[in-house]
Amino acid sequence: MKYLIAGLGNIGAEYELTRHNIGFLILDRLADREGLKFEHDRHSFITELKYKGRSIHLMKPTTYMNLSGKAVNYWLTQLKIPKENLLVITDDIALPYGKLRLKAKGSAGGHNGLKNIEQMIGGQDYPRLRFGVGDGFGKGQQVDYVLSPFNKQEMDEIVLNIDLAIDALLSFCTIGLERTMNQFN
Repeated sequence: MKYLIAGLGNIGAEYELTRHNIGFLILDRLADREGLKFEHDRHSFITELKYKGRSIHLMKPTTYMNLSGKAVNYWLTQLKIPKENLLVITDDIALPYGKLRLKAKGSAGGHNGLKNIEQMIGGQDYPRLRFGVGDGFGKGQQVDYVLSPFNKQEMDEIVLNIDLAIDALLSFCTIGLERTMNQFN
């Protein structure tokens, strides 16, 4: 069975440790743990993980957040992976820091990366793992907040939270969406 795990973020050193890049950070940690290297190919950095009989393609779009759908759609089509075997990992300001929420489908909720994915793959019916980054910003400061680095307290806790997200994505690929939702939500 094949899966596509799309960790959303922005390319470039200035975005590396920002809240918006949590999808990249999760996939980077998983790749490091497994000794995998990402290669640049068609709108993405991509690598493949063999895990419990599954072929899991880890993908970080190089299209920047707002055009993530271009890369996701390309790789879904190229690898012939059905939408139900796609998992998009993204930041979420509506969740407290470090809280995970796995959903089978849903609205973009104002997230431009998710909006673009919906446009490109045709709908909201794809699984997503939302990683809470909190809402510590004032009126009109949302963009600055998600593009700012994690604070010291968040950085102190980030590895544990990222490892939990990795456990959730591997569970999604092995025991399925429903059982993983019951375990991690």
